[in-house]
Amino acid sequence: MKSFLRYSLIFISIILLSACGAAPQALEPGPLPFILITSAPNASPTPTPFQPPLYTPTALSFLSFNNNTSLSQNILATETPASISTPLIAPTATVDFNQLFPTVAAPPAESLGINPTALPPLTDNETINFLLVGSDKRPGSSYRTDTVVLAIVWPKEGQISLISIPRDLWIYIPTVGMQRINTAYQSGEIGGYVGGGPGLLKDTISYNLGIRIDHTAMVDFDGFRRIVDTIGGIEVPISCAYTDWRLIDPSYDIYNEDNWWLYTVGPGQIHMDGDLALWYARARSKSNDFDRGRRQQEVLRAIFGQALQTDTFSKIPQLYNDFSSTVITDLGLADLLRMAPYALNFTNANIRGYYIRPPYVSSWITPGGASVLLPNDVELTQMLIEATTLSTFAVERQSITVEVQNGAPSETLDTLAASRLNYAGYQTIISAADRRDYTSSVIVDFTPGQDATQRQTIISTLGLFSASVISQPDANSPTQYRVILGYEYEPCFQPQDLSH
Repeated sequence: MKSFLRYSLIFISIILLSACGAAPQALEPGPLPFILITSAPNASPTPTPFQPPLYTPTALSFLSFNNNTSLSQNILATETPASISTPLIAPTATVDFNQLFPTVAAPPAESLGINPTALPPLTDNETINFLLVGSDKRPGSSYRTDTVVLAIVWPKEGQISLISIPRDLWIYIPTVGMQRINTAYQSGEIGGYVGGGPGLLKDTISYNLGIRIDHTAMVDFDGFRRIVDTIGGIEVPISCAYTDWRLIDPSYDIYNEDNWWLYTVGPGQIHMDGDLALWYARARSKSNDFDRGRRQQEVLRAIFGQALQTDTFSKIPQLYNDFSSTVITDLGLADLLRMAPYALNFTNANIRGYYIRPPYVSSWITPGGASVLLPNDVELTQMLIEATTLSTFAVERQSITVEVQNGAPSETLDTLAASRLNYAGYQTIISAADRRDYTSSVIVDFTPGQDATQRQTIISTLGLFSASVISQPDANSPTQYRVILGYEYEPCFQPQDLSH
């Protein structure tokens, strides 16, 4: 079972991780030498024949405005919404999107100040960009993609940026108009868009966020639960306790309020089965979509970390067949096998986490009464530029390894602190402390230079007001620093507050 767990984790993580550390000639993006499958093998046929679009929007750095006003100012200034004008040819299938997703018709393009000239994209040919989608799809019902995470990968440097996109982001969807981003996938499936749901969601992200999508992977919630159970569960380091309503048993009626209870998880290293992992990644009754995005990235990192502990890939063909009906991706088995060995060069310290949240967006009520999130174009663009730019700062931090020891009575503090340092870009190892009764934390500096500023950055990253410093220069030390956590260490932190 232990070896099967490792093999399975590799399969799930390989979609986003296998490109890391790859030779540039093997993984040079645009065009990529991969098998492209844009829908499931058993997907239903397009309702009616359709024509390819006369114009597909190329990547924009963000929505461009002729009058230097924000998107929210343009929309709020529009008193009478009308159908948006777009250079894209409408699909031949007749679909009433306002009835399917009742919010509000899009304002005219000219009132938004949209510049039809495509602006330069944020991502270049040095990256490979993945789109990870979670859906509430159920047989015979409409569905939306409430989980949308982008992974920007630099193959040669081994860096990844994860960008969580909230489901209520109000943006322009080609052939549809202004809508929530979580409606784009099904609109593409129903409307006969070229490339179906993945094609429309990719073009929507490219148009509005300036990020080219090279590959997609989608899993529905039931499929996610089954995958996690199949691999034996995952270990998630939860730094801040989380409480929310949870169904007492997955088989119980969700419409009976007596079947729900307030459930608290963490802090600590928590083993999660499929049902608990799905709840943790989806719950938001006691929080919001922004916090849910944070927890979703926690789950992804947990899967990544476990997958990267193995050096065996012989089970990938079997796992690909087992999960091909659960994960819809445009990566074929041959692609996974070709890229798999390169994943070994990657660790959780290579991941930078970004979240589209305030101040990058603001709440707004549409004329139709829908609560949505409007992009604050200046702030959001600045964040996206950082997320899509190779960080030399991150490269410097990846050269620093911090040994973490738990010198306090509370269990798993070392694991939680190591995760926190990983978020900030530091490599970590965990070892046992000489004792478990440290009143305050200690940092041992093994670096020849004894840089006080660099040392203080690590102390601040851990949220410590101070730490006893032991100067012990050693050019041959395998780690640059050792942190021994004391009784005062508080594990809770917010990833978005860390510099990386």
